[in-house]
Amino acid sequence: MKIGFIGLGNMGAPMAANLVKAGHEVTGFDTAGVTVEDVTPAASGPEAAKGAEVVITMLPNGAILRLVAAEVIPAMAKGATLVDCSTVDVDSAKSVAQDTEKAGILFVDAPVSGGIGGAAGGTLTFMAGGSDVAFAKAEPLFDIMGQKAVHCGEAGAGQAAKICNNMILGVTMIATCEAFALADKLGLDRQKMFDVVSTSSGYSWTMNAYCPAPGIGPQSPADNDYKPGFAADLMLKDLRLSQQAAESADADTPMGALAQALYARFVEEEDGAGRDFSAMLPRFEKRGRG
Repeated sequence: MKIGFIGLGNMGAPMAANLVKAGHEVTGFDTAGVTVEDVTPAASGPEAAKGAEVVITMLPNGAILRLVAAEVIPAMAKGATLVDCSTVDVDSAKSVAQDTEKAGILFVDAPVSGGIGGAAGGTLTFMAGGSDVAFAKAEPLFDIMGQKAVHCGEAGAGQAAKICNNMILGVTMIATCEAFALADKLGLDRQKMFDVVSTSSGYSWTMNAYCPAPGIGPQSPADNDYKPGFAADLMLKDLRLSQQAAESADADTPMGALAQALYARFVEEEDGAGRDFSAMLPRFEKRGRG
């Protein structure tokens, strides 16, 4: 398949590389001039998109997605498919879907879960929104770049699933870190707490698979001085998207709003920038109730 790939950053570059390894012909473009082995470089987004059966984008935010889509849609052939794997606001995904429909192009919004490791290993999960026909066109590529793809509904549903999932993740990580800090002050051994909670009703992914306490549970960024697996900055971005969507949909999400406020303080006023989102634990360790 002839594929255009726009956005060859930490996530996009290994995703494009996996498509090439699977035998696809990939032409790539990135504003930073990044090149990927065996990916044919293009001088612009429209050049990467020209003649492609599928164009994949992996971009920082909705505003950039809208700009890139406005450039590449006119360069794409009718019947081609635009697959956006960025995590953006639901409104931007729906807006681009409308633009593609007018141009006779299929669209899938397909944000991912699994981070840089998942992108490199081809083990990402794709949460996809779009028509059945569009999803069917993209699914073989999801199978190469990831281990699972869930068709969540019409355009925008992929973004909705991603931000709902990550709102749960942010809230749960805060609760897990708070509990460890409380356990410390109550004199409860961290390993004992893990042994109880990980097999009791407090069970969660943040406790069992991504424990924020160093030396407890499976290896996680906590064991690597909180170097990011998933950066607090990105968690803050996703929580802001969740609250933007909640406002747009008139949904009451007080825990999501509080998690956004805490991560904003952590990233923008404290030492959270550039650290893993589980570095909330040392933050709570140092704090009292004041």
